[in-house]
Amino acid sequence: MSFDGVPFDAVPFDAVLLAGGRARRLGGADKPAAPVGGRALIEWVAAAASGAFRTVVVGPPRDVLPDAVRVREDPPGAGPVPALRAGLAEVRAPWTVLLAADLPFLRPVHVAALLDAAAGRAGAVLVDGGGREQWLAGCWRTARLRGALGSYTGASLRGVLGPLDPAKVALPAGERPPWYDCDTPEDLARAEGLARPDAL
Repeated sequence: MSFDGVPFDAVPFDAVLLAGGRARRLGGADKPAAPVGGRALIEWVAAAASGAFRTVVVGPPRDVLPDAVRVREDPPGAGPVPALRAGLAEVRAPWTVLLAADLPFLRPVHVAALLDAAAGRAGAVLVDGGGREQWLAGCWRTARLRGALGSYTGASLRGVLGPLDPAKVALPAGERPPWYDCDTPEDLARAEGLARPDAL
């Protein structure tokens, strides 16, 4: 596959990983640093976007991803829209891959599929097995994203991203769906059980 005739490894994108939040359902634990399959969740997500020119992590300091650009939303814990604004301020590439930091089964091929679907559009968003948009798994034209954020006064990602009319990308699920996120201790335990070394 290619993106507008350009090989994927040459597509100019930066990755913004939203890695803040309060993780209430995990008792306030640092969810992005939680281990699955021997790596922190955020490391899996960064690896999925390994083709990025730069990786921007929005969240508190951690002893992982030392080469990433690190920023905080203002105030910390204010939500995904302020976090996106903080991360986008550090983006230099014409495309932005926006990802949650708790997707242990997202892989580079999934990011490539999003970029492929976004060609000729404002962006593309992953949809889950029920057809629901996963707003923290998508890619966007940086200029369009900045324009949308500039005029947006709401608090939901759906509110700012939905009007951009992104392509919706449905991918095969298998037993490790790329949209699987880890919000609870049970989610983490299930992800660990699915993260067999021969499948990673």
